[in-house]
Amino acid sequence: MSTEFSRTLSLLRQERGVSQRTAAADLGISQALLSHYENGIREPGLAFGVRACEYYRVSADFMLGRTLIRDGGVLTSKDLWNMADQGNVLRGSVLATLQAKLISGAAGVLFDLLGKLNDKSAVNEAAAFLSAAIYQIYRRFYRVSGGNEAMFSAEAEIAAMGGAEADMKLSEIQFTRSLKALREQSVPFPELSSEALLRDYPGRGQCMTQVLHSADARLSELAGK
Repeated sequence: MSTEFSRTLSLLRQERGVSQRTAAADLGISQALLSHYENGIREPGLAFGVRACEYYRVSADFMLGRTLIRDGGVLTSKDLWNMADQGNVLRGSVLATLQAKLISGAAGVLFDLLGKLNDKSAVNEAAAFLSAAIYQIYRRFYRVSGGNEAMFSAEAEIAAMGGAEADMKLSEIQFTRSLKALREQSVPFPELSSEALLRDYPGRGQCMTQVLHSADARLSELAGK
């Protein structure tokens, strides 16, 4: 069974706000066995998987990590962001886990696809772009939390004036040049359609399509469409 099952099983119980003892009793197993399932020590059978899906009212695809939406469908452009609404139970660590899964899944697909080009430059520039974005967000988070800026070698003024954004833009330019050079050399590119993503990357492909769809919707909204 998918390694995502144990983590999702634990998160759903925490979200529901019930103890392991209570959930185990409701699911007809011992607390010790449920603990083993949640920690990935033992693999449950199909019958338990069905009961767990019914108990937490989610689809098998969600439980197995093949989708991020409970009923097994596809998230709309605003679903992920609406998860943070005050009245939604998906907040805090549970929401953070889902968002991390979404981003990490999409990044995994991206780098696997770039790896098919067998070009070091394209991979490195994409990594530099994403690393700069993480750096920028983390450093702002760190600064507001009261952290000592001495942790970073780049001066605070440089970061405040958009140094990370400049680094990202340069990486984007170099990445685009690498792709154009590969195209001119007639290097075969992998299929990048939504259908191909979902076909070639079960579960993770949906992470990518949802990241693209959400970002595209935000850009359209900014453009007034």
